[in-house]
Amino acid sequence: MWLPFIEQVLGINLSEPEEGPATRVDTVTSVMLLGGSDVDRRRFLAASAAVGLAALEMPDAEAVLRRANRSGPLAVGKGEVAAIRTMTATLGDAASELGGGHARHLAVRYLTVDVARWLDGRYSEATGRELFAATSELVHLIGWMTRDEGHQGLSQRYHVHSYRLAAEAGENELAATALRGLAEQALDLGYIPTAVRLAEACEHRGRKLDNPKALAYYRNTYARAAAADGDHATAARLLAASEAAIEHAPARPGLSWASHYSAGRWAHDSGMIHARLGDLGAAAEHLRLALDTHGLDRKRTRAIVLADLGHVQLKRGDTETALATWREFLDCAEGVRSVRIDDGLSNVAARLSGLPGTSAAAELRERIAARA
Repeated sequence: MWLPFIEQVLGINLSEPEEGPATRVDTVTSVMLLGGSDVDRRRFLAASAAVGLAALEMPDAEAVLRRANRSGPLAVGKGEVAAIRTMTATLGDAASELGGGHARHLAVRYLTVDVARWLDGRYSEATGRELFAATSELVHLIGWMTRDEGHQGLSQRYHVHSYRLAAEAGENELAATALRGLAEQALDLGYIPTAVRLAEACEHRGRKLDNPKALAYYRNTYARAAAADGDHATAARLLAASEAAIEHAPARPGLSWASHYSAGRWAHDSGMIHARLGDLGAAAEHLRLALDTHGLDRKRTRAIVLADLGHVQLKRGDTETALATWREFLDCAEGVRSVRIDDGLSNVAARLSGLPGTSAAAELRERIAARA
């Protein structure tokens, strides 16, 4: 079920196409049905068919025009667009700190109640494009939160809808960011060839953007996919291009999702790509840089970096340092609800089982067991 969504989003053929014509479904209607089914699980099965059909066609270039200048019951303007962006940023900050599991249903309710009323309201074409773009960012956040809870199929549907809304709004950066989310998910699920195609499409969309953070973001995603595919030359080239972009990026975060790609996040991503390429020294250096850059402002992010750094240190033969790093990881992970944290705990537990029975290792085993 996963691949056909991606094939049709990009207009590529990764497998044999299904027979029968597809039926166009309005993206706004479809994403509201998806959100409603997410909140009310009894409606999920009924919604799934419509969601699938919605993803099977290329984005609708006339979608905004059909909704603009209608005689809706509610006048919508820049204030409502700004409200969506503010709420998305606020919910995103909470999720980055505490994990996607803490506020996802709040974000979905906001989408299906408040944002739905505004999308059905009365607005100009220009406002409509901004409204679609802001909704795309909110839907992307919900997709990220859903993935962070471990619901991969549902997350994919949200990311596809985010892509369609962005494309219908004419927002190239948002569309590229949605493709990046799909590429990352494909990598995590082991669909490596699909991930490479998605990451390449994402990076290609971003080439003309005047946003060095976005360029670094997309190039590192493509580098990760290339490294996973065994194409070390392409991965190294993209890593260098990503570094060149992040060096010219402003320190302050921008307004868009991609504009929040900090030097610390770049260092973390780059460190893991170096680890995949076999350069453990560079990997450790970048992960330490990520920790120095992130500080303690995001518990979830810092915890993930610490878990990764411990694995790199263990591979380099520095068991004592790895155990100390993992102790800090467990401290930082307290109260965070994220499948990334859960996976990190499982991976640490697996590595501990092969280590000598030191008191430090025993303490970590006990703490991990207590969280289960």
